Amino acid sequence: MKKLFFTFLFPIIASAQCSVGSAKSFQNQLNKEYADAKESPLKKTDLEHFKALDFYAIDMDFCVEAKLVKTPKEKPFAMKTTGTRTPLYVKYGELHFTLKGKACKLSVFRNIELSKQEKYKNHLFLPFTDLTSGVESYGGGRYIDLEASEKETLMIDFNQAYNPYCAYNEGFSCPIPPKENDLLVEVRAGVKKFHD
Repeated sequence: MKKLFFTFLFPIIASAQCSVGSAKSFQNQLNKEYADAKESPLKKTDLEHFKALDFYAIDMDFCVEAKLVKTPKEKPFAMKTTGTRTPLYVKYGELHFTLKGKACKLSVFRNIELSKQEKYKNHLFLPFTDLTSGVESYGGGRYIDLEASEKETLMIDFNQAYNPYCAYNEGFSCPIPPKENDLLVEVRAGVKKFHD
């Protein structure tokens, strides 16, 4: 049986500024990709009945400006996945922000191999879990794609949080969010868990 590996999903890199329009575009693009048999991670039986993913209502309170503290001397490490694959990542920095009145911190990463490709040289990977994980959202956490810049801040739009492919098909191997990226707040934004 052919082994499937997780390939990054880049529906839309989170825009520098958050807006309802960019969040809607993200949702539309994601639904379009999941409905396409050539791109979709859905199993054939799920794809036959697929209409749209289940999203939380767009809420701009979940769009935050985060202070970026870079960590330039970090060494690459093998990130754990749901399979045997251990891709190399390096911690790029820490994002400090306030969400729903709580001070939060998330580590953001760069995939070593992916960053060698010109179009992904500035791509940053933000995996996280929160108090909705395993309840309303996928228990294995969610991801956000960001883009590195020279600025000291990055915008995080949790409305653009999406599930790893493993949420839809156990044949994929997906990075597991590190424990340090567990937010003690309900992130009721982005994609909810998949109901088949």
